Order: sequence, then C-alpha cells, then structure tokens
Amino acid sequence: MPTFHSNPINPSPLQNTLRRYPALFGIPLVLIIVGASFGLQPFTQTRYDLQAQKVKQLSQEEALRLDKSKKKFDIREEYYKLNAMTEQDWEQKRIARPKDVPEWGVPPTRPDVFPDQVPDSKR
Repeated sequence: MPTFHSNPINPSPLQNTLRRYPALFGIPLVLIIVGASFGLQPFTQTRYDLQAQKVKQLSQEEALRLDKSKKKFDIREEYYKLNAMTEQDWEQKRIARPKDVPEWGVPPTRPDVFPDQVPDSKR
C-alpha cells in the first residue's frame, strides 16, 4: 500500500523558499532572541539592584542595633577571667573500671605477630 505524498498541490512561494533556504527562517529567529535578551537587560539589572539595596538596608539596620548592645572586647579582662578559672578548687576522681579490664586498658584481640613470622614449630 503506497503512502500519501506530503507535497501540496499548489505550494506557496514562501513555502518553497523556506524549504530551499531554511536559514531564512532560523537566522531572524536567533536575531530576535539575542536582541530581546539585550533589550531586557536593563529590567533584569534593575531587579538585581533593588534586591542588593534591600540587603544593604537590612544589614545597616542590624549593624546599628548590634552596636548599641555590643560590649567592647578587652584582652586583659579575658586574661583575668581565664586565670580565675584555673585557680578554682577541684580534685581528680578516679572512676572504677569494669570487671575483666586490665589496669592499662583493653588487651589486644589479635597478636601483633603475622603468620609468616611465626616459627614452623608453633603453627
């Protein structure tokens, strides 16, 4: 069963031209897209400028609030605080070890000697 042909009976001259030269359709389309991106650039720049301005305003307001409640840092005062902490009375207390644990920690679970280092008589 033959398929139907897609050729129209009376093609328009525009269809013939676009079929022969597809760049006549593609090049103007690409130019419009690129031109539109350059045309919209001021609007997008304005959007980002407004966003940056909002962020700057918030940070300045926060800085003003922080300056009022901020205590000045003095290295000598911190030094004396640390010295006072070391002079506090404290004593070291030993905690009881669990049963079956030797004085110096847990015994090794495997020997440190590799099988090729063991003499043949002990294998």
